[in-house]
Amino acid sequence: MRVFIAEKPSVAKAIAEILGATNKKDGYIECGSDYVTWCFGHMYEQAEPDVYTPDNVPRNESGKKIWREDDLPIIPEKWIINPREDAEKQLKTIRHLVERADTIVNAGDPDREGQLLVDEILDDMGCTKPVLRYWCNANDTVSVTRALKGLESNDKYVNFGRAALARGRADWLVGMNLSRGFTLSAARGGSRVLLTVGRVQTPTLALVVARDLEIENFKPIPYHNIKAVFKHEKGAFVAAWQAREDQPGLDSEGRLIDTKEADKLVAALTGKTGKVVEYKQEPKKKYHPKAYSLGGITAVASSKFGYSGDQVLAICQSLYETHKLTSYPRSDSSYLPESQHADAPQILDSLRVTYPGISALIDKADPKVKSKTFDDSKVTAHHGIIPTMHKGNIERLTPEERNIYDLIVRTYLAQFYPVHEYKATTIIIDVNGETFGAGGRVTTKNGWKDVYSDGEDEDEENESEQSLPSMKNGDEIICAQAQRQDAKTKAPRRFNDGTLNTAMENIHKYVEDPAQKKLLREGDGIGTSATRATIVAELKKRGFIENKGKDIISTRLGRGLIAILPELVKSPVMTAINERMLLEIEQGKRDVDSFVKMQEKFVRDQIKVINAGAIKVAGGVQISEKYKCKVCGKGLIRRPSKKAGHFWSCSGYPTCKESYPDIKGSPNYNPVKRA
Repeated sequence: MRVFIAEKPSVAKAIAEILGATNKKDGYIECGSDYVTWCFGHMYEQAEPDVYTPDNVPRNESGKKIWREDDLPIIPEKWIINPREDAEKQLKTIRHLVERADTIVNAGDPDREGQLLVDEILDDMGCTKPVLRYWCNANDTVSVTRALKGLESNDKYVNFGRAALARGRADWLVGMNLSRGFTLSAARGGSRVLLTVGRVQTPTLALVVARDLEIENFKPIPYHNIKAVFKHEKGAFVAAWQAREDQPGLDSEGRLIDTKEADKLVAALTGKTGKVVEYKQEPKKKYHPKAYSLGGITAVASSKFGYSGDQVLAICQSLYETHKLTSYPRSDSSYLPESQHADAPQILDSLRVTYPGISALIDKADPKVKSKTFDDSKVTAHHGIIPTMHKGNIERLTPEERNIYDLIVRTYLAQFYPVHEYKATTIIIDVNGETFGAGGRVTTKNGWKDVYSDGEDEDEENESEQSLPSMKNGDEIICAQAQRQDAKTKAPRRFNDGTLNTAMENIHKYVEDPAQKKLLREGDGIGTSATRATIVAELKKRGFIENKGKDIISTRLGRGLIAILPELVKSPVMTAINERMLLEIEQGKRDVDSFVKMQEKFVRDQIKVINAGAIKVAGGVQISEKYKCKVCGKGLIRRPSKKAGHFWSCSGYPTCKESYPDIKGSPNYNPVKRA
């Protein structure tokens, strides 16, 4: 008897349909001699800090132990996980089935957390029976059937779960201890505010704050470009002036900032004859766009449709889980396994049924074409997001789901079109010792770009489409009209959900310190494809960042928090290196205990510094040093009233619930009582 434990009911249903469901029971499905049951995501949660602190710690009215700096840091000697209250009934069902089983099949999602959430159930039950792993990147019939035929030993995948375990413990240690430490430090400094600090959350907030401050402190620098219309016997075109290193009037960045010098050049060049010193024309190819990773599709959807990161994830999850139209969404890969290429004819046939509106594009796709996206050497645990073989109906999708599905489908179709080809032309001209350059490109075969309805792929290069006349080195050419063009340097753009996700994914680009930049490398990021959207959503929920249109901006509280945090806590460098170590755990190159010990040392060092001082937080609620509560003697807080004006409440709330009316910015200790 085999028992399959799926991560969620929808996956259990997909497995049961292939195994042959014979009887639906409460909490499981009978499939002949096999049984399929399910979780609701993680069925266990980390124990609260109260479990690890001394029994004599006083409790507040809600029964929770109060926060005290004397209890920090909280370092569990033995980690405790508890069943979620809403999961106990289902866990009882799973336990009953596991006890009867000969073999267990871990059917968690194909990622770290999916591995852990089933493994921790079996570990807690003390299961010693053989365990197999069901690893499937899509929920369509063909994919599920293949995965069921290809079950492997769960031992091959346990390191995925260990990486998730290490990540969870690190997040708990940093989050629980530093959030309490900084919140208590703020209270000592007169600010009543909950300061949540996270291993990934805080460096992400720091990125947004740094970008906002850079924009607000930005001072545009005026400079000049010089463009000229050149006439050749075979046609006219525009070229741009290129400054010499010893050119007068340049700033340190090589920009021409001297207006008189610019005008002097324009006057000296207009009407003069020059020579072509270099003419080069060569055929070039632009290869197919890669499949979407979750980060990639988030960036495009944010830019094109204004969707938030968690919205994109929810849509992708729905397309995968509910509609079965696309593959597993929480992927950090944009490549496809070479074995997937053989599925192309069936996927294209399914697309004709699901998405008849683009049948003309589907008919032009050649499944024999094999793009560079199909590359086993670059595929990670998951492949890029692609359509499945499931035949659905696009009319059943919401407009938002349709938009995302369209992106995924078109990028997949592009893999089976010819390479885009064009002629690239480069011209260098000398006029009176001054150099001008021009570039142009002419499409010779549109290829895969035919797939995109707007005529542009999502990764269009900013290349001039200018068509340049044919010429040869040494040809004479006339500078018919030179012109000064005034410009100003521009501030960087604010982050949106897509660009912030990309920044988290490519954190090395946002580190200024040369030594730190050298330490990081391509691919070092903060968070994972599965967690980044959730982290950004949490920052919004906590009031540290907010949306202004499509843009993400930091709030006063968010800036206040970053302003008081030490560099080591808010720097992305340590977080990125931790992510690298988690990958090493996943690959079996590092153990969980050594990683957690490093986090413990970091937390101990930080708490030692935090407990020694007090901080004031801009954007936090300030506790008055002048006005005290008449009942308990603690400082008062001036708050806005729901009706109008303000009132004063005790900072000892909820232990002390005393409050006072406000009179011209001061508490009224002797209000007139109404008869």
